[in-house]
Amino acid sequence: MHHKKNFAAVAVAAAMGIVVTGCSSGGAAPQGPVELSLWTGFTGGDAPGYEQIVKDFNASQKRIKVTMSAEPWDTIQQKLPSAWMTGQGPDLATPASDPNVIAQYVKTNSVLPITLTGEGDTKINAAAFAPALVKEFTYNGKLYAVPANYATLSLYYNKALFKAAGVTPPKTVAELKDAAKKLSTGGRYGLVLADNNTIQMWPVLQWLEGGDIVDAKNCGVLGSRPGQDSLKPWVDLVVGNKISPVGLTGAEADALFSAGKAAMEINGPWAAPGYKKAGIDLGIVSVPVDVAGKPVTLGSTAPLAVSAKSEHPQEAQEFLAYWTGKTAQKKFSLATGFPSLRTDLADDAEMKADPVVSVFSAQVPGSRLYLPQVPNATQVDSEVYVPLIGSLTRGTSVAEDTVAADEKINQLTGCTAP
Repeated sequence: MHHKKNFAAVAVAAAMGIVVTGCSSGGAAPQGPVELSLWTGFTGGDAPGYEQIVKDFNASQKRIKVTMSAEPWDTIQQKLPSAWMTGQGPDLATPASDPNVIAQYVKTNSVLPITLTGEGDTKINAAAFAPALVKEFTYNGKLYAVPANYATLSLYYNKALFKAAGVTPPKTVAELKDAAKKLSTGGRYGLVLADNNTIQMWPVLQWLEGGDIVDAKNCGVLGSRPGQDSLKPWVDLVVGNKISPVGLTGAEADALFSAGKAAMEINGPWAAPGYKKAGIDLGIVSVPVDVAGKPVTLGSTAPLAVSAKSEHPQEAQEFLAYWTGKTAQKKFSLATGFPSLRTDLADDAEMKADPVVSVFSAQVPGSRLYLPQVPNATQVDSEVYVPLIGSLTRGTSVAEDTVAADEKINQLTGCTAP
């Protein structure tokens, strides 16, 4: 996510102090509450929402105390694998902003299967989660993580720039492309597009045009006719019409929109507070429907899991039950603008009345995860897709580069192309 990829570093010494209290409690019976440690990468505008969940949980009972430490995602991804394998890591963690990373922890037996499931406030009610989230974290019939959140991407637009250009918020792909061209004038960009260190938005553009990255067999389809046709219009708009600078990080794209130098951006709910604080006359609408007239956008989640070597697996899962419970999730959604990860809050009157939550929640039914459970999905993204978009937007051949990308994808996923 834009804000999740760019965080200030947290002192390693402080983090390691939490590690010690988390998983190494000697043989004597604990005095006072069970101490649990939690590592997360949530330091963006949505951070207070997660901090409030921990604070409310600690206040709700006296048996368990959770201490949360927020660090950059790349720091967690560097430290956590070895820490969990050796039993020196935190009791709980969000291992990465990429949900597919859980597969690697399952392979190394570093993550605990979730067993405290069922109905009621003291259980993890996985049946109430959005189905795609349960599927994403299930391996060999066992649930290995719960969703820490669920977010959809919406279309942010600058009302003042739209009014000055006589443009209305787009509802179709054709209107989106037309608006992006019209609004790219006077030193401003129509639709600012980041392509690295960010939540992916280019897949949304492909889906809008009827294309995709891989098929049901995890074989690359970027070089297929639908794949190329879904990329070429947007590549042409960037290269030829200059609707966006190239090579932007998520933070750089956000900065352009915040400065009033971009008319539109596809982003998640975490971005709204910053844009409003910057004084943007902000509008938020659903991503336009695809070429078939159906709603589609990217859905995003981060896994929240328990170390297989935690000395307090029961208490850790009780905390997960609270985190994913209706009370905590409703409060979190209203505070951050995120849609709920639970389907049983979809008709909540208070959430439907919230102007930010309602927009992002309305897109949940049409949302899709990025490369869900694709083998080596993280490598497919970082080694193939991100470099591909970077090269195409600098003018290389769509026809040639997408075919080469498919070959690399198939090597990573193990697909044997026909």
